[in-house]
Amino acid sequence: MKTFLSLALVLLAFVPCFADKRPNILFIIVDDQSPLDLNIYRPDSKQETPHIDRLAAEGMVLDAAHHMGSFSGAVCTPSRHMVMCGRTVWHLPIAPKAMETCPPEVIDNVMAEVFNRAGYDTMRTCKRGNSYRGANEKFTVVHDATKRGGTPETGSAWHGERVLEYLNERSSNKDEDPFLIYFGFSHPHDVRDGTPELLAKYEATNHTDKNSLPKERDGQPVLPNNWLPAHPFHHGHPGLRDEVSVRGVWENRDPATIRNELGREYACNEYIDIQIGRVLAKLEEMGELDNTYIFYTADHGMAIGRHGLQGKQNLYEHTWKVPFVVKGPGIKAGSRAPGNIYLLDVLSTMCDLTGVDIPKTNEGISFKPVLLGEKEVTRDVLYGVYNGGTKPGMRSVKKGDWKLIKYDVLDGEVRETQLFHLGDNPDEYLKEHHDPAVAKLTGAKPQPHQVNLAGDPKHAEKLAEMEALLLSEMRRLNDPWRLWDQPDDGLTPPARKPKPAKKNKPKPKKPKA
Repeated sequence: MKTFLSLALVLLAFVPCFADKRPNILFIIVDDQSPLDLNIYRPDSKQETPHIDRLAAEGMVLDAAHHMGSFSGAVCTPSRHMVMCGRTVWHLPIAPKAMETCPPEVIDNVMAEVFNRAGYDTMRTCKRGNSYRGANEKFTVVHDATKRGGTPETGSAWHGERVLEYLNERSSNKDEDPFLIYFGFSHPHDVRDGTPELLAKYEATNHTDKNSLPKERDGQPVLPNNWLPAHPFHHGHPGLRDEVSVRGVWENRDPATIRNELGREYACNEYIDIQIGRVLAKLEEMGELDNTYIFYTADHGMAIGRHGLQGKQNLYEHTWKVPFVVKGPGIKAGSRAPGNIYLLDVLSTMCDLTGVDIPKTNEGISFKPVLLGEKEVTRDVLYGVYNGGTKPGMRSVKKGDWKLIKYDVLDGEVRETQLFHLGDNPDEYLKEHHDPAVAKLTGAKPQPHQVNLAGDPKHAEKLAEMEALLLSEMRRLNDPWRLWDQPDDGLTPPARKPKPAKKNKPKPKKPKA
């Protein structure tokens, strides 16, 4: 009996040597980046990001990754909630009817909490604010600060240093636990103050004079091919910060302003890429790179001149879609798939890849089968919303190559419908893009059929199909509003929160004569 026990103890002692080591996760998320900035999505882009390119070459690029949308002008807030808890937009803990649609235990099933319970070491660095504070605080190590300057201390290098310090500490302590690192950046969100060297590379300047325009230079990024000097109709959010107040742009949409702002964006993107390269080198040095799933994405896209818009509060592809790259064990190098994923699918996918239990409060769909080459997409239909301005706002739905966008804003003053075939019109050209004056500046040559097809009788049947599909998705996802040409379904839309009254300072009393 003693011999048997001794043998059993010896075998148990060697079990860890034979057991597979659990994979790590490095989740990289940037703030306000259109996939169309990046060379991996737009090969003619001047943007240089060799380390993101490396991730793509060694992993998989998803061509149809989206955020589900927002009920707030701060689009990043719902987006980052969805990343953290894996719930759909109208079921978030901050949604307008959260008391009815979100269980209170969701806070106990957010990303860091799930992986803490599974024995992972968790760490994050990111911007501060406009995110899910309760979920952020669940990470064991937290270094959050908003860094949008052009120096190592005030810019993206600060976030990179926090990750490198954490990895160095793990090495020193010989920490063998698997890790989850949430590697977030404050850029390229405005103010896009790049480093002097990278601004010079893209021939951009940190323009600060509202009464003048920046200089247009040959080495700047070219105008986007779907640039417009103005959007054809009001977007529905009067006074929206991103459209009127961004320093260096304000309400200007002229070529000089947009090209300069894109140059600033590119400078910030490349500085982020440099930090990613430093962290990849450290993981390689530690022998952890090949055992780490690395995700690269953004919280949403960005317009910067496309369709005459500047911000993130729209549902065109340049803004509704996000860049998404994943590299890691079992993922074929240089592979590509549509994916049809939402950012809210990240949590379930991380769990699925690492063998961690997916929390019951999660509503996302794991796209592990896509990453492993077993499927092309996770779902056939995609829904999007923006109603952070006037209500009900914008809605979109996409199935295959067909996409519908509807606008019901400014108390009925603007009611518009757009229908695009993205296979034929991937840049969502409108009739305004065919204006010779616009085409001369962009160099684009849109074909006659590349327009909004909603008014074309030949596509009336497809339009009706997409309208019905949108209503179906709105019902399925508990969208609390209906558009002007939809049945009201007996809904009572959420009450609008009154704006806090401004406190008037009492006027000083005049002294008696």
